[in-house]
Order: sequence, then C-alpha cells, then structure tokens
Amino acid sequence: MNLIKGEGEVSSNKELLQAQELLWHCTFSFIKPMSLKCAIELGIADIIHNHGQPITLSKLISSLPIHSSKAHCIQRLMRILVHFGIFSTQAPQEDQQEEKEEEKYYLTLTSRLLLLKDGPFRATQFCLAELHPRLLAPWQFLSTWLQKGDDDDPTPFKMVHGMNFWDDLPTADPTVKCIFTEAMASDSHLISKVIVEDGKKVFEGLSSLVDVGGGAGIMAKAIANAFTNIKCTVLDLPYVVADLKGTHNLNFVEGDMFKKIPSAHAVLLKWVLHNWSDEEATIILKKCREAIIESKDEGGKVIVIDMIIDENSMLEKKLVETQLYFDMLMMINVTGKERNKKQWENLFLAAGFSHHKITPIEGLRSIIEVYP
Repeated sequence: MNLIKGEGEVSSNKELLQAQELLWHCTFSFIKPMSLKCAIELGIADIIHNHGQPITLSKLISSLPIHSSKAHCIQRLMRILVHFGIFSTQAPQEDQQEEKEEEKYYLTLTSRLLLLKDGPFRATQFCLAELHPRLLAPWQFLSTWLQKGDDDDPTPFKMVHGMNFWDDLPTADPTVKCIFTEAMASDSHLISKVIVEDGKKVFEGLSSLVDVGGGAGIMAKAIANAFTNIKCTVLDLPYVVADLKGTHNLNFVEGDMFKKIPSAHAVLLKWVLHNWSDEEATIILKKCREAIIESKDEGGKVIVIDMIIDENSMLEKKLVETQLYFDMLMMINVTGKERNKKQWENLFLAAGFSHHKITPIEGLRSIIEVYP
C-alpha cells in the first residue's frame, strides 16, 4: 500500500521512516522528564557535588541509595541524562585507557540547578511539582475533556480531581502544597536575580510597589534590598502570608487580587496572568489600574513578567517549544494560556490601559511595562 503525501506523489521509504521516527520521538519524550525526576529523587547531582571532583560510575553507584541488584542500571540512566545535557562525561586520558580508567561524570550548569543544599536556586522543586502524579493525571484524559462542555469542567484538572487547581492546592496533600510553594520560590530566586541585575531601569524612580501573588516575598525582598527607597508590599492569600514577617520597607498583606489591590506607584505581576483566562486576567489588570491611579505618585505603571509567544521569531526552536509546553500546561491545570504580542495588547486595552513597552530578557520571559 502506497502512502500519498500529495496529489499524485508517493512517499519514499526514507520519508516514511522519518515520519515514523518523529512519532516515536513524540511518544517516548516522556522518558526525558521521568529520567530527570529519578535523578533528582536519588540525589545524583548532590552526590557528584559532594565528591568534589568528577565521579566514576563505580563510586557513584556505591554512593547511591539503590539496591545492589539494580546497580547495572545506573550506567544506562546516566547515559541518557548525559545525552540530554543534564550531566557531562569526562573520558579517560589516552595514557590511562590501558589501565582501564573509568569514565567520569561531572556537573553541568543545568545539574547545578538541581543541588538541594548548595544550589543557588534549587530548581528541583519546580521539576518535582510539575511531575507530581496529581498534576500528571489530568493529561491522561485530555481527549475526554475536549469532548465535553466546559460549564462544569473548565479544565482537565477539575474534571479529574473535582475542584479547580487553586481551590485544590490549599487542601491537597501537605507534601504537594509544600512542593508547589517551594517550586514557585525557586523560580523567584532565579528571576529576581535576573530582573534586579539586568532590568533595574524598570524599578528606578519608583517609591512604592505591590507584588501581587508574591508568595513568600522573594521577589519583593530582592527589589526592596536593591532599591531601598521603594516600599514593597506582598499581596497574597491568607494561608500564604499569614506567618510571614516584613522589614522596614517590606510588608505582607492578606487579600484577593480579584477584589482589591493596595494603591502603589507600581504593581508587579510576575508569572500571574498566564494562569488566568482573558476574562479573569482583565479583571486583575483593572484592579491593578485602579491601584496605581489611586496612588498619589505620578508615572504609575504595572510591571508584567511573563512569556510572549512568537512562533516565527529568531528564538531557538527549543525555547519556543518550551513556551508551547507551558501553554498546554496552563490549559490542562488552570484556565490560563501563554499569549502572543497581539493577545497581550488586546488584554491591556480591554483593561483600560493606553500603551505598553516590552523588554525581552534572557530565557523564556519578557518584562512588559503597562501604563494607564
């Protein structure tokens, strides 16, 4: 049987095999995150780091909390993690090969982000949160959800778990809640470093700022420390900020961003709006606009840190692919989405803003300054 690729054209064997390879690649792509999850849970990055130098396979195996009958599997796990770029290998020198010197593994910048104790940003929790069985379960029912109306089930997460993500989180298994909270904190550590160092002009001249949905205040603390003249406020739900202590220029306020945001010179929305539908995001932005207009300071603005999808951009294919992953993630677990420039513009106009300025930063996100 011939497979037709176009009018009167028959696909070659090579093309058929390439098509099969693409399907296989998509089908087995789950192996990448599952292998990463295993490495995190076994603490491989910390073992290599604590060793103080590249580690041999035999030394790594002896340091791992695994059963002796599974020792032969570690080489295969490390091989694929090296292939993904999580770890690197150091081949034995030519003059040592006859002595059967073992290949050694060492950390890359990526695996340094996985360090639990000495890691600068502890990205492990973000990976574990997104790969938790509770968040993975809804993916199994995406096609079922697509065949239903969304009156009762606006997301696959709600269809599977019986409540939406934000209502489920406070009442979920304490372990899940803890992992998610720490995951958001780890991202804030990283992005606050980038923003304060590379995007400091965004905060120059501000007298007060409200970090909406700011969690434990990591982003706000970084801003308050770098710009001591800015009075920072973190607004979040009671269960998030109830026991948090402020400083002379940082305080925590319990509240609901859908109802009221404290007045300030500027309002910060870091990775907030992508969690919400256009209708919900418009409400949030209107509350932000009210907050900066109520402030006596002139030149008020809303600072949005979020992704801008551009499938035709010069970004690396891998970066665009990751943005599209996040877009699907928003569709599965919450009502939000990742937006392109036009969608962001429409959102700002719908909320009553007059203009905005986009400043791309390294990685997947941009800084958007939005003015009333």
